[in-house]
Amino acid sequence: MNKNSHKFYLTGRAGKMECLLDEPEGTPVGIALVAHPHPLYGGTMDNKVAQTLARAFVGLGYVTARFNFRGVGESEGVHDEGRGEVDDMEIMLDHMIERYPGLPYALSGFSFGTFVQAQLQQRLIQQGRPAERLALVGTAAGKWPMPEVPADTILIHGELDDTIPLAHVFDWARPLDIPVTVIPGADHFFHRKLVHIKNLVAQLWRRDI
Repeated sequence: MNKNSHKFYLTGRAGKMECLLDEPEGTPVGIALVAHPHPLYGGTMDNKVAQTLARAFVGLGYVTARFNFRGVGESEGVHDEGRGEVDDMEIMLDHMIERYPGLPYALSGFSFGTFVQAQLQQRLIQQGRPAERLALVGTAAGKWPMPEVPADTILIHGELDDTIPLAHVFDWARPLDIPVTVIPGADHFFHRKLVHIKNLVAQLWRRDI
């Protein structure tokens, strides 16, 4: 939980969803949703990378929300291999759109969370309401069947990631022609490298070229 995180609850298709909200100073410029890593391997919304992504988006002026996936913390239900998690993320998005109307929205995630957010973006594209942009860290290429994502997606990966090898990310990103930003010496959890994630998202998100 970040210093200024506020807890709230939503009702998903499997029951209660335990959520956190982080608000920027001043009027928000957008909404950002953060998805945490795999719940069966200790992933929670308090994961350090998820917290770092939340801080990065708050720094960009986005009101940021995340929640514990099914069966984690106070969230009800059981792990659904990415299917129900996407449904719940869409419920979170609709709640945030209603709460902060008229704002663009962004999707971000870490590890398993990238699989959830990439699937949600595909759904939103089909609905004619795609997210503004995605920021994916430790993208789950080769681990789960990652769908295509838009060309302006931010991809950040650790050079020494032995959970999701960098080569698998390149194999997935190459036909999409999306650059991958590699953090030298970083493992899957970006131990002692979290500041680079925050700085890179802040730098790469700005597209005033």
